[in-house]
Amino acid sequence: MMIVTSGAVAFGKQRLRHEILLSQSVRQALHSGHNQLKDMSLPVLEARACAAAGQSGLMALYEAMFTQYSTCTAQVLVTNLDFHDDQKRQNLNSTLQELLRMNIVPIINTNDAVVPPPEPNSDLQGVNVISIKDNDSLAARLAVEMEADLLIALSDVEGLYNSPPGTDDAKFIDIFYPGDQQSIIYGTKSRVGIGGMEAKVKAALWALQGGTSVVIANGTHPKVTGHVITDIVEGKKVGTFFSEIKPAGPTVEYQTEMARTSGRTLASLHPDQRSEIICHLAELLTDKKEAILTANKMDLDLAVNAAMLKRLSLSPAKLSSLAIGLRQIAVAAQDSVGRVLRRTRVAHNLELEQITVPIGVLLVIFEARPDCLPQVSALAIASGNALLLKGGKEAANTNRVLHQLTQEALSMHGVGEAVQLVSTREEVEDLCRLDKMIDLIIPRGSSQLVRSIQRAAKGIPVLGHSEGICHVYVDGEASADKVIKIVRDSKCDYPAACNAMESLLIHRDVLRMPLFDQIIDMLRTERVKIHAGPRFASYLTFSPSEAKSLRTEYGDLECCIEVVDSMQEAVEHIHKYGSSHTDVIITENEDTAELFLQMLDSACVFWNASSRFADGYRFGLGAEVGISTARIHARGPVGLEGLLTTKWVLRGDGHTAADFSEQGTMKYLHENMPVVQPLAGQRDSN
Repeated sequence: MMIVTSGAVAFGKQRLRHEILLSQSVRQALHSGHNQLKDMSLPVLEARACAAAGQSGLMALYEAMFTQYSTCTAQVLVTNLDFHDDQKRQNLNSTLQELLRMNIVPIINTNDAVVPPPEPNSDLQGVNVISIKDNDSLAARLAVEMEADLLIALSDVEGLYNSPPGTDDAKFIDIFYPGDQQSIIYGTKSRVGIGGMEAKVKAALWALQGGTSVVIANGTHPKVTGHVITDIVEGKKVGTFFSEIKPAGPTVEYQTEMARTSGRTLASLHPDQRSEIICHLAELLTDKKEAILTANKMDLDLAVNAAMLKRLSLSPAKLSSLAIGLRQIAVAAQDSVGRVLRRTRVAHNLELEQITVPIGVLLVIFEARPDCLPQVSALAIASGNALLLKGGKEAANTNRVLHQLTQEALSMHGVGEAVQLVSTREEVEDLCRLDKMIDLIIPRGSSQLVRSIQRAAKGIPVLGHSEGICHVYVDGEASADKVIKIVRDSKCDYPAACNAMESLLIHRDVLRMPLFDQIIDMLRTERVKIHAGPRFASYLTFSPSEAKSLRTEYGDLECCIEVVDSMQEAVEHIHKYGSSHTDVIITENEDTAELFLQMLDSACVFWNASSRFADGYRFGLGAEVGISTARIHARGPVGLEGLLTTKWVLRGDGHTAADFSEQGTMKYLHENMPVVQPLAGQRDSN
C-alpha cells in the first residue's frame, strides 16, 4: 500500500497564523484595542512557506496513527520533474519498491516548498495555492508507474454522480465507463483542494488506461465508512468503480427504474386487464410446459443433493396446479387496487375516501424454488406492484424461461418491464442498499437468508420471518385422538417447513395419563429425535438428550419437549422462546382455548388444528409471498391484501381549510353521521 496525501499547506497555514499572532508586540496588541485585534486580518501567506512549515506536522500525524498498529511509514516528496526525468523516475520507483518490500507504507506528497511560483486562487482562503497538478493526477501517475492493482481515490461524497450531488436529478453512478464521460455535469471544485471531482475522473481514466483499477469513494465519515478500504478490496459495492468493459445485461439500478416506470402503468390498468395478464400467464404455464420442463431438467442435472432436487423439481401436474392458483389470483385481482375502504362526507360537496393502492417496487429474494416465480409475479400483477426478482443460481435456467413467459403475458397490455429478473451476480447486500428505488423486500428461503437480509436492509422494510419456532401445547383436558393427529401432522408432514412444530409443551397432568406414552410412541414410530427441556428432563430417570436451547428451529425430524403447569405458563414460555410465527393449543375446554387465543400475540394462533395450516393456500389466499411475523403491516401468510397500502383522496368544490374549524367539522360529522360505504366488491364471508 502507498498513500498519496495532501494537507501540508493547510497544516502549515494553521501553524504560521499561530506564529504570527504570537509574534505581534504587546504594545501593538494593547494600542489596537480588543475589538480591533479581534477583527484584525492576517496577511496572505505564501503557500510554499506554509508547505515547508506543515510537512513535519502532517508526517508526525501519520506516524502517530500508524505506530498504533506497529506499522512503519516513510515520507516521500515528489514534483512533476521527478516523472519527466527518466533517471529520477527510476530512482523514485526503486525507492518505493524497496520500502514496500520491507512492509513500510510510503506517505507520498508533492514537495510544495520548492515547486514553481504560486498563482492566486480562492480554494484556501488566505493562501496562494501552488499551480501544480493535483494529488489525484499524482496518485494516477504513481499507480501506473508502480503497476498498482488498485487506486482508491477518497472524496467527501459517495462517489461519482451524473450531476453535482444535492441537485434534484443527481443520480449516483456505481460503475463508470470511459464512453460515459460526456454525460457527466461537474460541480465546483473543493474548497480545500485543487482538483475536484472532474480532476479525479480524469486521473481515474488515465490510470484505468494504464492498467490500474480505480474506485472513487467517500472517506470522510469514519463511523459510516470506517471500513471503506477493506470493503473495496473485498469486492463490495462501495463508491464508483471504473471499468473499461460494459456488462452484457442491464444494471440492477436500470432494471429497477424500468420496473417502477412500467409498474405505474400496470397500477393504472383496469382490473380486467390485470386479470387478463394473469390468466394468460396461467395458460402459458401449461402451453409451454415442454420448454419449462426442459430448462428445469438442466437445473436438476446440476443439483447436488436430494433435498435440492425436491425443491427444484417441476412436473406437468405441478404446473397445472400453479395455473389453477394463478386463475384464483386473477379473480381476486378484480377488486384489489382502487377499492374504497372508507368514504366520509366531511361537508357539503366535500368527500374523503381511503382507497387501496400498490406499495410500489417489491424486491423478492428466493432460493431454489422456481415455482415461486409465477406465484409472486401473479400477486404483484394483481396488486399493481412493480417486481424485482432475485432467484437462486440453482434454478437459473428454469427461472429464465418462467420470467420470459411472465414478460410475454405482461406485454399484452404494454407493461412487459414491470417484472424484472436480476440475472447479474449482484450480492444481496448490494440489492438491499437501493433504498431510494425499492419500497419493500420480501425474502423467501432459509432463516439464514432472512436474517442476512434483515441486517443488510437498513433503509428498506423487510416483510418476513427469520425463524419458525412453532409450539403445540397439549392441555390437561385435550382429546387423545386429536393430540396424536395434530402433533404428528405438525411435526412430520414437512419437518423443514417454517410452520412445522419445533417445541411440544405438555401440561404436567398429561405425564400421568396414557396419552403421554401414546405421544412418545408415535414420535418414535415417526423417527422423531426428542430433546428434553430442563423441566421435562427432571421428571425422567433416563431422559433423552437435553435441549441445548429452548429457542431452536430444528427443520428436521427433531423436536423439544417441555413440561408446564398451566395454560398461562405455556403462554409465558411461548412469549419467551417463540418467534411469533404459529402456535397451537389442543384442549376440549373452550374457556381455556379462548383465553389462549386472546393472550398469545403470535401471527397465527390455532385451537385444535395443525400448525401446518399457517399457509396462504390453506387460508384461501390463492398464493402467498411469504409468512410475516412483523408487528406492522401484514402478519401471518401474506397474500394479495398484504401487498397493498392505502391513500386518502379528497374531492371538494373550492373548499379551504380556513372554511372549517376543527370544532365545526366535528359538529357537522356528529349531526350528519354519514354511514361509511361498504367495501366495494366485498364477498360473502362464506
